[in-house]
Amino acid sequence: MTIDEQLEVIRRGTRDVFPEDELRAALGRGAALRVKLGVDPTAPDIHLGHTVTLSKLRTFQDLGHQAVLIIGDYTARVGDPTGRSATRPPLSPEEIDGFARTYETQVFKVLDRERTEVRRNSEWLAGLVLEDVIRLAGQMTVARMLEREDFRTRHQAGTPIGLHEFLYPLLQGFDSVAIRADVELGGTDQTFNLLVGRDLQRAAGQRGQVAVLMPLLEGLDGSQKMSKSLGNHVGIAEPPEESYGKLMSISDQLMRRYATLLTTTGEGLLERVDGGLIHPMEAKKQLAEEVVARFHGKAAAEAAARHFAERFQERKFNDPVVFRIEPGRGEVWIAHLLKEIGFAPSATAARRLAAQGAVRVDGDVVGPDFQFRPGVHRLVAVGRRQLGEIRLHEPD
Repeated sequence: MTIDEQLEVIRRGTRDVFPEDELRAALGRGAALRVKLGVDPTAPDIHLGHTVTLSKLRTFQDLGHQAVLIIGDYTARVGDPTGRSATRPPLSPEEIDGFARTYETQVFKVLDRERTEVRRNSEWLAGLVLEDVIRLAGQMTVARMLEREDFRTRHQAGTPIGLHEFLYPLLQGFDSVAIRADVELGGTDQTFNLLVGRDLQRAAGQRGQVAVLMPLLEGLDGSQKMSKSLGNHVGIAEPPEESYGKLMSISDQLMRRYATLLTTTGEGLLERVDGGLIHPMEAKKQLAEEVVARFHGKAAAEAAARHFAERFQERKFNDPVVFRIEPGRGEVWIAHLLKEIGFAPSATAARRLAAQGAVRVDGDVVGPDFQFRPGVHRLVAVGRRQLGEIRLHEPD
């Protein structure tokens, strides 16, 4: 491919390339670029939000460049303060190691294993001595740190900022020095960290890396970015039926966003919706099936689609469906009950339905914190088509 053709592919779906003229020059040198992506193992699974940058890294691989995936097992001990309104709680070394092993397995649902260099940043960060850290800290000012919106907001509000949090961008930037990155990928919330890496490289006599910034993927709630801690995520290792069901629960507006960022056919799909050729619900089905097929295979995606249709679309209730549970069972959160009886694909989706006022118990609208009491409460309904009667199991 020509340089212009490569740039066109790289720009696709990105929010910014800084500076683009340096990327053009790097491509023009003809050698394979070292393209870095760092992920901190702070949760047990990779979710769809992570795949936006992982997919761009795969794009660089397909263009013949070297992917360098940094598993931030050392920076995870500090905790990335990006977007946080308070200091992150620390993780134990055992938790971090377990999460890191999971990441090292799951990333290859997106990346080409044979063309990926996987490194843990404890390789170089664990060996730093105090003198090294002081020298590193001397390359940054407090004023520069407070240019970060999250730090500035917390400082103005009087919310404590730990000194170790100021070290995080420096340690992430030092990763770029250690592996001599030509390009680093990250979400737009990582802009500051990526530019610190560029500055540290130039101070070390290297060419400063080019920052390729990707948009952030909103979670299922459509408001905050996808995060396991917020419970608005779709994990790429979740069962196909659960992933499919979660994707079918998103709004039509969010479906457009997901189609653009998570699929290769999104542009054409949205053109058919806008042209009136297919209904948004049908588009959502195609989106869900393509995403599930990407991580679980075509057969699993088709099975998940059939499962969803049988359980959530083809039911027409005139009389309530009876569900029997064991006597003596205590109160149960309404979200867990709805998932258990198949009225929602997940507890998260059920909570969202309850928050929207779509759930009723014995005719009364209930919220997501409602506790269903077997033997006291009887009827549970979701919308106009799902009605169930919860009965205690009666012995024969």
